[in-house]
Amino acid sequence: MSPGFGKGQGDKRETLNGSCEAFEGDGQNLVTEDVTVVEGDVATISCRVKNSDDSVIQLLNPNRQTIYFRDFRPLKDSRFQLVNFSNSELRVSLTNVSISDEGRYFCQLYTDPPQEIYTTITVLVPPRNLVIDIEKETAVEGEEIELNCTAMASRPATTIRWFKGNKELTGKSEVERWSDMYTVTSQLLLRVGREDDGVPVICLVDHPAVKDLQTQRYLEVMYKPQVRVSQNYPLQGLTREGEPLELTCTAFGKPQPTDMRWLRVDDEMPQHVVVSGSNLLISNLNKTDNGTYRCEASNAVGKSHADYMLFVYDTTATTEPAVHGFTQLPNSAEELDYGDLSDSRAGEEGAIRSVDHAVVGGVVAVVVFAMLCLLIILGRYFARHKGTYFTHEAKGADDAADADTAIINAEGGQNNSEEKKEYFI
Repeated sequence: MSPGFGKGQGDKRETLNGSCEAFEGDGQNLVTEDVTVVEGDVATISCRVKNSDDSVIQLLNPNRQTIYFRDFRPLKDSRFQLVNFSNSELRVSLTNVSISDEGRYFCQLYTDPPQEIYTTITVLVPPRNLVIDIEKETAVEGEEIELNCTAMASRPATTIRWFKGNKELTGKSEVERWSDMYTVTSQLLLRVGREDDGVPVICLVDHPAVKDLQTQRYLEVMYKPQVRVSQNYPLQGLTREGEPLELTCTAFGKPQPTDMRWLRVDDEMPQHVVVSGSNLLISNLNKTDNGTYRCEASNAVGKSHADYMLFVYDTTATTEPAVHGFTQLPNSAEELDYGDLSDSRAGEEGAIRSVDHAVVGGVVAVVVFAMLCLLIILGRYFARHKGTYFTHEAKGADDAADADTAIINAEGGQNNSEEKKEYFI
């Protein structure tokens, strides 16, 4: 209910679409709508009459000063301009709206009894400034940095959202009120890695007075080198005795690595190995060169390395290794997350051992099969001759009076001895 200005004022109600109406039974009624406007824009106030009978319409400001009486403007404020006047409508525009213009404006209709209704002007103020402050201009991988985004002097208070690239992050906001304005500051704590270098961090504002208001800062992250070893020669082939081997080491980091060196792990570098900058050359391989060769690189952040495991084959070797001898050994648990370089000589040696085991297994199987065949043949042979032996051993034993006589008869006995004759010439 709005305050009345005369006797017998009618009721006021707000409709579903935000308009307000004042009713007097079946008689005349006033209709208006609330207005929301961005500071500096134009607000339009409309006082409309249903069932008009040419009664006078007037518009008053929040201080109840008459802005327009019919089509006459008593108030000396040129920002108010008549847009439309008729028996059923009084429409007035207010240009360059400011916060001081906010409040209730009254539509009055001089009837008997008189009618009055009010409309509310709400002024939105977008943030005047949006700034990101970063704790460190340059961070080191693994550090947690603090970023603050401030949206100043808005109305109503704004909502701040954070994004890193396309991923939304969660910050913590604080709101301060100064008179009719609000200043919002959002804090974001972010742990950075090497993958964040050059990625934009975006502060975006949600506010009814403005769309797509945002600002951003690009992260600058320093990190230890990433080291890679590549085999230039032989390309995808065996490292055989008498042939050359050429390796190249490359390193990327921020700042760019300035110190790079080759060494042999757990042994001295052979005298015939030539190191030239990032290249390592062995012109004539031999088996004494077997071992792990390491390329180390360092910068202001730290040191990293990559290993190459060399195995020299005989000149007659024809089997291609499954994997060549590159390895990247992490210097710390953190480096396991970056997936630097993956080939390993262990895979090559495992493949060779698998081939050797297969060959040995085949040979053993053939030998076992041959021995089984030989045992079967010998078994049959002994079984056949063993029966013949038993027959001769028992010969003459059937007629023997006792066991001794049987043995003598089986071995030939006296009878047989008589049959054996020797002749001397």
